[in-house]
Amino acid sequence: MSVIQKIRDKYAVMIVVVICLAIVSFLLQDAFFGKSSLTRRSTSVGKVNGEDLDLSDYQRRIQDAENNARQQMPNIDEQTRQYIREQVWNQFLNEKIMQAQYEKLGIVVTEAEVVDQIRGKNPNPVVVQQFTRDGQFDRNALQQAISQAGNNPQVREGFHQLESYIAKYQEQLKYMTLVKQGVYYPKWLAKQQQDDNNQTATVSYVSVPYATIGDSTVKVTDAELNRFIQDHKQLFKVEESRKVEYVSFDAIPSAADSAAAISQIVAMKAELDTTKDVAGFINRNSDIKYFDGYISKNESKIPMKDSIVNLPVGEIFGPYYDNNLIVYAKMVDRKNMPDSVKVRHILIASGAQGGLPDSIAKKRADSIEVAVKGGADFKALVAQYSDDPGSKQTGGEYDLTPSSQFVPEFKEFAFDGTKGQIKTVKTQFGYHVMQIMDQKNIGPAVKVAYLGKSVDASKETNNAAFGAASDFAGKARTQAAFEKTVQEGKLNKRIADNVRPMDFVVPGVGQARELVRWAYEAKKGDVSNVFTFDDKYVVGVLTSIREEGTAPLDDVRPQVEAEVKKHKKAEQIMAKLQTPASLDAAAKTTNQPVLKAEGVSFGTPFIASLGFEPRVAGAAFNKKWGTNAVSAPIEGNAGVYVIKVDSFAPSTQPAQDVASQQAAYEQGVKSMLDQQLFEVLKKKSDVKDTRGKFF
Repeated sequence: MSVIQKIRDKYAVMIVVVICLAIVSFLLQDAFFGKSSLTRRSTSVGKVNGEDLDLSDYQRRIQDAENNARQQMPNIDEQTRQYIREQVWNQFLNEKIMQAQYEKLGIVVTEAEVVDQIRGKNPNPVVVQQFTRDGQFDRNALQQAISQAGNNPQVREGFHQLESYIAKYQEQLKYMTLVKQGVYYPKWLAKQQQDDNNQTATVSYVSVPYATIGDSTVKVTDAELNRFIQDHKQLFKVEESRKVEYVSFDAIPSAADSAAAISQIVAMKAELDTTKDVAGFINRNSDIKYFDGYISKNESKIPMKDSIVNLPVGEIFGPYYDNNLIVYAKMVDRKNMPDSVKVRHILIASGAQGGLPDSIAKKRADSIEVAVKGGADFKALVAQYSDDPGSKQTGGEYDLTPSSQFVPEFKEFAFDGTKGQIKTVKTQFGYHVMQIMDQKNIGPAVKVAYLGKSVDASKETNNAAFGAASDFAGKARTQAAFEKTVQEGKLNKRIADNVRPMDFVVPGVGQARELVRWAYEAKKGDVSNVFTFDDKYVVGVLTSIREEGTAPLDDVRPQVEAEVKKHKKAEQIMAKLQTPASLDAAAKTTNQPVLKAEGVSFGTPFIASLGFEPRVAGAAFNKKWGTNAVSAPIEGNAGVYVIKVDSFAPSTQPAQDVASQQAAYEQGVKSMLDQQLFEVLKKKSDVKDTRGKFF
């Protein structure tokens, strides 16, 4: 016991300290590394008025949009993905910004409204579009779909999506109606505008162009330039961006690479000469897939056209270059055929295409063919029977050329048949009752097989380009060294300006997301390592960082200097003119002639002899001067002006009815609201886009 008591007496304070430290360590660990830790990386890709879009939600939305896009295009490239990302982001902005507007105004859409928009007397336009048959809204088809929704999950999900869309549609419609009802052009303002434009002026003037004073004689300071920027901030608003200067080392195929490709394709020519299965051989070996169709001589746009289209059947021409390909062309067949055909058809879908059983479809098509040959109205039969929605509105008509993308049997009859001929043609889609309406420009057409091989850079060529890029990057570790190395190597430096955070493409490089991300992580003056983009090796230097707001002077110096110098020139000219007693006095003082301008209108700031000079047009109708006095010097866009009105005359343009003028103005503003209102609301919202950290 005495030992335990001794430990208690000697180590009690130490134990308490250790326990306290453990508790503090536990709390700090949770704060810095726990689920809600202070240092945990944010997963927000952006905010709108304080509301986050989480990365996982954004990616889910993108995936849903890509799945929908794949229904139209199975293969989605990077450019399409980038478009989808932007579309999804804008949809999120629209949801949050517009929902705030709806809540602020108390706009709601009830369930009863949605039901009425689907089942009511006047269905929503989207519903009408979905259930239109033969140009008419089919209410029975709508009722049938509604009845199927109870037992068919896919149909039920479709209706849920439709209801959601209609609810949003109605919210937006109510909001836009409220805003548009607020558009008003007062009658007094319309009459005032008419009064302003009901006469024109003939003006005598003296113009002193700014070009009469040399730019080199006008000195400006950075303080003056920055003051001009601050006084005109709206002209210099910029979004966040970066400026990158870069050098690209391209892995261009060498002479040895070309020789290797030629050797490879020459070795295959012997088989092309003798093979019976030209199409199979080409599709297995060529970088140009076989086109099993004819091209008229006139329509053909191939390189070496004259040498190829005149080949005898079975003969081969080549090898020749077609961009990055080395090609042999073999004449497969030739015949006379029209270069364009107009046909019409009635499709009776059958079998796997969701149509009638094959035997029934065949009997129906045969009956229709007999009716057509007997003089029946073809367009009426199309409207009643055809299963091809793509041609139903045009009476079943199609215009074809030999390169048109149609099933072979359809094209074969269209081009091999004769004008006026009627025939039933079987294709994978069913039975087509076809009639050839017209054939034009019958002449020679050819079927050609192309054995092509791309000339690619070899491993050695790629290594040489990468080595050159690495050597450059090793020497150019600062911006100054970058410039020096470019000059010493006489390299072609390129500039990518206004690179935005979510850009995926850099001009001159192509897909270059890694370069963009680097630009937003680097400091001004940093030089990158070597980036690899397809057949390019790129080294960049970050030369400018623009934050959102007002552009810095260095980025807009030429523009600002021109404006400030122009203003200083105006001050010099006006000081010289002072207050001229007459135009002759102004002309004598400045050694400029007295000129004349006719048809000057208050409402049209463009003057035929002067260009865009709104201040001059306004001064011509200043009642203080009228036709008796000479104006004070006017600082214009191209120079300083002194004017005197010689006379006023009624406008030759007939006056518009005030009510019509009001209606036209209000309609113009309402149309503009459809396009621009959301952009205005977006600018007034607090939007933070941080997607660039993740993509």
